[in-house]
Amino acid sequence: MKIGMKCFATLAEADKCDYKNSTPKTLPNGSTIRKLLSQEAIPEKDVKLIFVNGQKAALDTVLHNGDQVGLAPAVGGM
Repeated sequence: MKIGMKCFATLAEADKCDYKNSTPKTLPNGSTIRKLLSQEAIPEKDVKLIFVNGQKAALDTVLHNGDQVGLAPAVGGM
């Protein structure tokens, strides 16, 4: 399945996960946020907020084709 991923603040890397545009990613059907983080080598401890299609989500949230994922680290006051 194909999803889009945006990373913010310290998680953003232009070639891996951009904050401006959704970066396309391919995952096996039934994958979770946890699987996505593992595939992208993003440590779980570095992610404070997770959004899927604009709704707050958790590490065990199952992703579906076309989902848009946003990841943010803990920053000032979070």
